[in-house]
Amino acid sequence: MKEIPSTATTLWFYEEKGQRLGGIDEPAMIALIKSGKLGHGSTVWKQGFADWMKLEDTSLRIHLDQLSPPPLAGQHVNNTLVWVLAFAPILGLFLESFIAMLVYGNEHRAMNAVADGKLFYITVALNILLSFLDEKRLQKAGHKTDAFKGWVWLVPVYLYQRAKHLKQNLAYFVVWVVCFVLVLLGVSL
Repeated sequence: MKEIPSTATTLWFYEEKGQRLGGIDEPAMIALIKSGKLGHGSTVWKQGFADWMKLEDTSLRIHLDQLSPPPLAGQHVNNTLVWVLAFAPILGLFLESFIAMLVYGNEHRAMNAVADGKLFYITVALNILLSFLDEKRLQKAGHKTDAFKGWVWLVPVYLYQRAKHLKQNLAYFVVWVVCFVLVLLGVSL
């Protein structure tokens, strides 16, 4: 898509959290880029564009390239942690059982406590912690996670959004859902 040359009167618009902001000149856009408010993946528009474009596909790209390299492509992001997260419902059940044995000291009482869901918060905390750590790993790989940052506490939504953002298949999302259903159904492990 070709863009028209920038003029002093051309106003730029940008998207932030689903809102269209702007009507600002190019020096103001450059200031937003240099401050880190806009970066790779930010969506922008100015007169002459047929539609909204990624910032890196515009003439402002040179200001991005001066600051930092683009985020790692999905195939280069380390997925070890997200696969541990995919099995977190089952891992959490094992962790609950282990802690129940320490707390109750009796296998029968410990397994009853787990079956009654008295330690469910351990699995919930494990899932949230792993999601949070994975999100931090994505940020270190250069990805802006603002779009799904608030969803780390709702793991399947986080995993789905992560897969879409990185253009990866939904395998770890599906594995998490299957593990969660197996735990709900009380399948013995």
